[in-house]
Amino acid sequence: MTAIDSHAHSHGDADHGHHAHSEYPFLAHHFESPAQQFDSGKLGMWVFLATEILFFGALFALYAIMRAESPEVFKYASHYLDTTMGGINTCVLILSSMTMAMAVHFAQRSKQGPLVFCLFLTFLGACGFLVIKYFEYTHKIHANLVWGPGFYKPVEHGDGHAGGHAAADAHAATATPSSPNAVMTEHPVLGTNPGLASNSPPLFKLPPVESSTIKPLPAGTPGVSLVGEGDETQHQAEVAEAAHEEKVHLTDPEMPLNTHRFFGIYFAMTGLHGIHVIIGMFLIGWLMYGAAKGRFNSNYYTPVDLGGLYWHIVDLIWIFLFPLFYLIH
Repeated sequence: MTAIDSHAHSHGDADHGHHAHSEYPFLAHHFESPAQQFDSGKLGMWVFLATEILFFGALFALYAIMRAESPEVFKYASHYLDTTMGGINTCVLILSSMTMAMAVHFAQRSKQGPLVFCLFLTFLGACGFLVIKYFEYTHKIHANLVWGPGFYKPVEHGDGHAGGHAAADAHAATATPSSPNAVMTEHPVLGTNPGLASNSPPLFKLPPVESSTIKPLPAGTPGVSLVGEGDETQHQAEVAEAAHEEKVHLTDPEMPLNTHRFFGIYFAMTGLHGIHVIIGMFLIGWLMYGAAKGRFNSNYYTPVDLGGLYWHIVDLIWIFLFPLFYLIH
């Protein structure tokens, strides 16, 4: 090739690149064609999703190690999760994944109205997921089903009394008197935690109550049922059932040691997943704005396609989280 031919060839490539950029306004200057831009964008998204899988994969490995070390903790604590709410959230995310796939379908066919509508439905699905998760989180925080030392604190109710009447009755039922005039209500599990140092105080211990300071309740006191000696067993069963219904976990003598670790990994994994759902909501909102402006069509739908990939991965992660925490006992 002579110098003149080489100059003509390079001039032709420049004309071709200039023509492609004038024909496709969305084409970035460092790409030669829309196909090259699409393939590069999709490759970049898959690399990003691979790092996300590695990130959550470390958490799944931590879950497996913790469950192998303390299977009784996961078996016991999983019953405090609301399987119905978790199942509804699973259905919501699966439906939102379907509407996201439909949005990509309509973007590829330049159907602006259905595209905006499907993106809006996907956004509503994300909102519904977070609302249900909010109710789950608030209930657990209210019942002190949290990570760390807060798990072993008495549950504070609206009347300012720790644990309510059911907790008080259940503590009295499991009390071990240390003297004829005193009642010690030390939890049989938390007070004997081998993980604590020998000189450390127990995580949860009620102060001794002198029997002489307890006044007998008058007959007919509201909220109090006077039972005879023959009904003592039935009364204790009712108290235990009421304590379970109120999620007063500290009154349960069958609670295994280090139960708070379950809720630590639960909040870590579901909380990080929730953050990714919030990020997806911002992404879907931006896609809705662009679709309403008519930016996406059969020639340019790369952002919708890449946003769909991200949302499918977020949904897939929850598909694994739901059975691991809610279903496997």
